[in-house]
Amino acid sequence: MLTPLLKLLRYSDIFVVAKIAIRMHKEPKALIILKRTWGDYCLLGFRAERIATEAQPGQFIMVRSGDNLHPLLRRPISIHSVQDDTVEIFFQQAGIGTRLLGQKEKDDTLDIIGPLGKGFHLENSLQEKSVALIGGGRGIAPLYFLAHKLRNLGALPRIYYGGRTINDIPLRKKFEEEDFEILLTTDDGSFGSKGQVTDLLHVSLQDFSPIRIFACGPEAMMQKVSRIAREKNIAAEFSLEAIMGCGFGACWGCVRKLKNDTQEEWSKICEEGPVFPGEKIIWQEEEQ
Repeated sequence: MLTPLLKLLRYSDIFVVAKIAIRMHKEPKALIILKRTWGDYCLLGFRAERIATEAQPGQFIMVRSGDNLHPLLRRPISIHSVQDDTVEIFFQQAGIGTRLLGQKEKDDTLDIIGPLGKGFHLENSLQEKSVALIGGGRGIAPLYFLAHKLRNLGALPRIYYGGRTINDIPLRKKFEEEDFEILLTTDDGSFGSKGQVTDLLHVSLQDFSPIRIFACGPEAMMQKVSRIAREKNIAAEFSLEAIMGCGFGACWGCVRKLKNDTQEEWSKICEEGPVFPGEKIIWQEEEQ
């Protein structure tokens, strides 16, 4: 007999959830071995061998932030880096869940599920080609992992990293220490170029011709990147944010209207994304 929950799900959804459950892993006691903080921003590194082995740039994990039932739902957080059996996440403490997560210390444990979602597309055609990675604030999180994968593939990544102030670009030294080409901007001019990261991208494309643009950050920033990419006829991919209940397609809590050929349809960000090609995304200005 079907349980009440399964009765609420379409049979196709049950099939999808079953497939995802096979390839995702639950780590109830992933040991934290590294913690770094910069004001409200936090980086945690923890041992999760099975997730580290299978993770791809752009995927995420679902993290239980507290040790009791409040908050009830896990938090979706991008995979920032993978090294051997260690996974890193980078996030901003913006709400109760992420603030509780930011209170975790080295030798504490995390209850996590992952890797989840579909990440950025990496093909051999990117070898020896220039690509642009655009990150705003905490949106830089998945681009460090992506930059390493691209370089290993033989691509030539250039990172554009922007924030409101110098306090919002804390990972700049981490990229520089890995010898990535990185261009920095702050809205107030406290570090790097003054202005928005999209302004710098637009200007630099006068003498820089990437074959693809990858972006993650605030919706308004990504919308401007999308407009620039269309003007320059550059393929672009975007990592979208959404409030998620489950993280693997069962709850329909993260749906967004996207383009599918000539039609528009509701899609689950957690299952079909969070990374989507620019031509599928309906931005706010297009909805008006």
